[in-house]
Amino acid sequence: MREFCETWFGVRSGVPGHRAARGSRRTGDPISAAHHLRDLGQSLWLDYITRGLLESGTLSRYISEFAVSGLTSNPTIFEHAIKNDGCYDDAVREKTLAGKSGEELFFELALEDLRQAADLFRPIHGATGGIDGWVSLEVSPLLADDTAGTVEAARQLHARARRPNLFIKIPGTRAGLPAIEEAIFRGVPVNVTLLFSREHYLAAADAYMRGIERRIAAGLDSRVASVASIFVSRWDVAVANRVRTELRNRLGIAIAIRTYKAYRDLLASARWQNLAASGARPQRLLWASTGTKDPGASDVAYVEALAAPDTIDTMPEKTLLAFADHGKASQVMPCDGGVAEAVLQEFAREGVNVETVAAELQREGAAAFAKSWRDLLSVIATKGASPAQAGVAAQECGA
Repeated sequence: MREFCETWFGVRSGVPGHRAARGSRRTGDPISAAHHLRDLGQSLWLDYITRGLLESGTLSRYISEFAVSGLTSNPTIFEHAIKNDGCYDDAVREKTLAGKSGEELFFELALEDLRQAADLFRPIHGATGGIDGWVSLEVSPLLADDTAGTVEAARQLHARARRPNLFIKIPGTRAGLPAIEEAIFRGVPVNVTLLFSREHYLAAADAYMRGIERRIAAGLDSRVASVASIFVSRWDVAVANRVRTELRNRLGIAIAIRTYKAYRDLLASARWQNLAASGARPQRLLWASTGTKDPGASDVAYVEALAAPDTIDTMPEKTLLAFADHGKASQVMPCDGGVAEAVLQEFAREGVNVETVAAELQREGAAAFAKSWRDLLSVIATKGASPAQAGVAAQECGA
């Protein structure tokens, strides 16, 4: 196995080491791969939530058995959850009868779920000194072009959550970047979402550091947590029909490796070292969209390729179970970029302009989340207007 990079959390930043805080991996069982990622210094989060997952005890089991140490959500996940999980039916009807609707009703439901999940992860959050053990809630995607509205929504949602280990997700779009800076300055932990390239990541990291620098200048605590979420598999979907067969499913990983090098370089920079000396903690890099979309490829291809210290891999439940069953973490992502640039040159020769594709993916991602948001509000309105089916809901809840 390639010798992995020096961990910044345990060595350079004075923060309790992730591996030391979490213990040793298991061996000789089908879930050792998940624990092995933890031992490499990578956090494994679940990109999925339903009320049934919580009430059945399944999430608790994933934490204990699969080393899951955090959770992410987005409008699409909640739209599917509320539409298909019977556990929500009575709650939606009760809140509707109480005069609540739309976004107000949804955020009540989501915060009920995420407070419960945050409490499950709270011991991990404490044991890792706040590095791990987070859950995430997204501001309304309809605010994507509204900087001031995003900042106010982030502030209100975090205050309503009343949990120190809850991230507010803000997209790393043109309007989102100043909102990220302002939210960090105000002390709101931020999960920057909808990042697709090295350049997107660096812009998000700059916004985070500006917020921290402003806090230091104002005499405020420099420790405000943040992660930067890079979407990986969507790259390969976007170019699947534009490149020759041998290049398929290689672009997303090459972009990730290029971004990881930029992440390591930034942590070594004088600017970051000055912030770290003031007590600031790194904005961790998070791999999102790690489920395999190509039925002809390995269902754990992205998880295996994205193993890297001081990062997070958030994965759908199906991918989590597949990796626990037959995944391997036999290689670690190179800190120096490896062959990523050579691979990207191959795509350039095929006519793929990664800057153009990254911009397209970000626009499409924002539009998709806005559609899911509208669908979510429609589902809530329909369920709220329908007669309660308590018996059916009770059977489906936690199934």
